[in-house]
Amino acid sequence: MAKLRITWVKSGIGYSRDQRQSLRALGFHRLHETIEREESPSIRGMIAKVKHLVKVEVN
Repeated sequence: MAKLRITWVKSGIGYSRDQRQSLRALGFHRLHETIEREESPSIRGMIAKVKHLVKVEVN
């Protein structure tokens, strides 16, 4: 499976609770943090929910 490199680029303040919870479930703790995750349908779903807050690169 492909690795996804996800960077949190915009604050979740002012957005719905489920969007902020998706950021937390992806593993983010602070703004401008970058994480790597294996590509899976559940990860893609969480990214789709917060696509306006994150930047995604495929490795």
